[in-house]
Amino acid sequence: MSRLLVVDDEANIRLLYAEELADEGYEVVTAAGISEAVEKLQEGPFDLAVLDIKLKNESGIELLQKLVKERHDMPVILCSAFSCYKDDFSAWLADGYVVKSGNLAELKQEIARVLAKKAQRLKADL
Repeated sequence: MSRLLVVDDEANIRLLYAEELADEGYEVVTAAGISEAVEKLQEGPFDLAVLDIKLKNESGIELLQKLVKERHDMPVILCSAFSCYKDDFSAWLADGYVVKSGNLAELKQEIARVLAKKAQRLKADL
């Protein structure tokens, strides 16, 4: 079972993602902001992180940069209500980018794609 960290400042989004992704067979841990996400990351390893870009007074891009630097083996998917960040150079550090929607099909597909790519990379390293 893959373990996912979902970081979003909206409680309803965290609840929706946690329930929908748990139904897909993932263990889901949620955080409302960067400091909470950092605390959760210290509790154990994650296979993938899903980050919102706009986190009240914080930036998911800032957390993305920290994760790429400190946890380069953990893929990150940005999930934002704004498609304009796809063209932001900093967003290119992420392994995936999904525009938020009430239908989580695209996010689920992207998570499966990125985890499969990670598994292939790990297998090739053996």
